[in-house]
Amino acid sequence: MRDINEIRSDVYDIGKKASRAANEMALMTTEAKNSILRKMACYLQEDMEYILAANAMDVEEAKESGKTSAFVDRLTLTKERVRDMALGLEKLASLNDPIGEVLSGWKGDQDIEIFKTRVPIGVVGMIYEARPNVTADAAGICFKTGNAAILRGSGDTKKSNSIIVKSLNRAVKDEKGPEFAIQLLEDTSREAVGEFIKMDKYLDLLIPRGSADMIKSIVKGATVPVIETGAGNCHVYVEASADLGMALGILVNAKTQRPGVCNAAETLIVDNSIASEFLPLAETALLEHGVELRACPISMKYLAHSKAADEDDYSAEYLDLIIATKVVEGLEEAIAHINTYGTGHSEAIITKDYDKAHRFTKEVDAAVVYVNASTRFTDGGMFGFGAEIGISTQKLHARGPMGLEEMTSVKYIVRGDGQTRR
Repeated sequence: MRDINEIRSDVYDIGKKASRAANEMALMTTEAKNSILRKMACYLQEDMEYILAANAMDVEEAKESGKTSAFVDRLTLTKERVRDMALGLEKLASLNDPIGEVLSGWKGDQDIEIFKTRVPIGVVGMIYEARPNVTADAAGICFKTGNAAILRGSGDTKKSNSIIVKSLNRAVKDEKGPEFAIQLLEDTSREAVGEFIKMDKYLDLLIPRGSADMIKSIVKGATVPVIETGAGNCHVYVEASADLGMALGILVNAKTQRPGVCNAAETLIVDNSIASEFLPLAETALLEHGVELRACPISMKYLAHSKAADEDDYSAEYLDLIIATKVVEGLEEAIAHINTYGTGHSEAIITKDYDKAHRFTKEVDAAVVYVNASTRFTDGGMFGFGAEIGISTQKLHARGPMGLEEMTSVKYIVRGDGQTRR
């Protein structure tokens, strides 16, 4: 085991390099950043064979260690997923650069001119689990917004993340960009993380992305400002007036398309007046996809194959082919259930009733609220952001999928002609 002083020295050396790179990044032109982003996209595709080979080793180790199928899915890269990473970087290059944007301007006291402008945050640290595509997304968003990035993935994705960062940095080097703009914290030990999250001398912002327990641990121990990307205990509420065919399609998509991600549905809520008709249909469709149902006492009357749900089931982010069910007496009870057990991520109502849809969107406390659409759309790419650095479930600075604008701060530029304060 390495000495803590050696670990601290290594982590702080990465921080110093990132701080210097951030100063250079802030001066880069939009054209230079976009050119590098496009080359990053090219190199990801050129290096696909090496990326997939490294990922295959990570996947094999995960399987041998007994990781769940949902975890393995989050870890796995395919040709399509690597292409999507590259397309995300190309999309970022095509988007407007927020840095330098004048948000507003006005005259203050004694005719001083005041301009509110967007600037980079500085050095952004990212701690994330399992999903190696986050490496490219986070690096790309930070690069476009003039921020230096320090990336710390989990030990399960060490080989994948390492080869992806090498590919991205090959583009930075070829285009003579800042050498340490994108760095990977190779040491995935708890000791290294403990030093990293307290590195407030060099780190301006920390974004943890992963399990609820991991995020809570980072928030509790960090001395650096943190944006929480919370767990996704997402609900689909089928209201009494819903088109049941639509509801069934949305439910199956929200639960089964990728059950191991944070915007997958974890609880089905059904209005009592349609429970006897809808729940058997839902059960048949979900069982065809291998989903296990955990049901409230009323739900169990209409489900042939389910287990009794307990209190923990309604708070759970399963990230697996499991769903809890709850029958409610109308909209008010549905909203109360969601606001009690939800994590503020993504919530959906399926309804034909405009007034109830409007009330749901107003009263449900979540970053993203859907009417007649799947929760799986909560994603930077789906929202047109090119990529995302995470989905914030807090309310300060950023909320929901975080793209370019969320990775900026502001600076006030004040111009005068000799004024002194009276």
